[in-house]
Amino acid sequence: MTGGQHFRRIVILWLISSIILTPLVVFVLAPGMPPGNGSVEASGQVTDNTVLLGLATPVALAVLVYFAYACWAFRERDTDAVLDGPAIRGNATVQTWWLVVTTVIVLFLAVFGSVELLKDGAGGGQGPNPIATPAAAKANPPLQVQVIAQQWQFTYRWPGYGGVETQHLELPANTTVEMHVTSLDVIHSFWAYQLGVKADANPGEDNIAYVTTKGPLTFNIHCAELCGVWHGYMFDTGYVVAKPQFASWIATQRVKYAPATKNLVPYSKTYFPDPQRRGG
Repeated sequence: MTGGQHFRRIVILWLISSIILTPLVVFVLAPGMPPGNGSVEASGQVTDNTVLLGLATPVALAVLVYFAYACWAFRERDTDAVLDGPAIRGNATVQTWWLVVTTVIVLFLAVFGSVELLKDGAGGGQGPNPIATPAAAKANPPLQVQVIAQQWQFTYRWPGYGGVETQHLELPANTTVEMHVTSLDVIHSFWAYQLGVKADANPGEDNIAYVTTKGPLTFNIHCAELCGVWHGYMFDTGYVVAKPQFASWIATQRVKYAPATKNLVPYSKTYFPDPQRRGG
């Protein structure tokens, strides 16, 4: 059998497997990938993952099909043979097309990823001067909430509601939120899983992350940075609720924590802790 015949067989097998598996990956597997569709940013991440998987599937199949075919077609059939097999020669045409196709894919993904980042902020912390601000945040002032990490819990301060600091996080539905993530002691990482938000919490730093909520949702909050002996217990449950319910909740929190609010230091986007205050 000639090299051209082997090549045609490989291409046919690759096409068949790609036509079958790529739609399954894109339409069945990818939509259920984390972090889900709890926010605009989370949905964007699912879309990005879908594009990545959709492009990676045919590429991976090309490698696997070629490998499997080579193992079958070019195996040593003489079990008594002791000599080396025939010399393997490169194929300049195949190598050239491989370089062209993979280069185009990589450049496309670089552009695609940059556009997606600039579109909605992608849910990651961007430091005190974000380069990617959601369009909704430009059109209307977003709701500001400060996420304060400390060993070993998160608390939340609301500058637009008298600077009250709450023990738990509730957000109104269909709202753009500007999170100012910081720390009181060591390096932490705020990870609101179902919202698609993850931002480092560093002492003395203001790390801004945007999220645009959708409908009512329960989401998990974890610290994603090893921060001491009780790091594994630094988690909480947050809620996205209807706007009237949020208004009622924040009003209750202001009354409940009024005595503590009076004794808090003035609201600041960063804090500089005493390094001897805590251990761990």
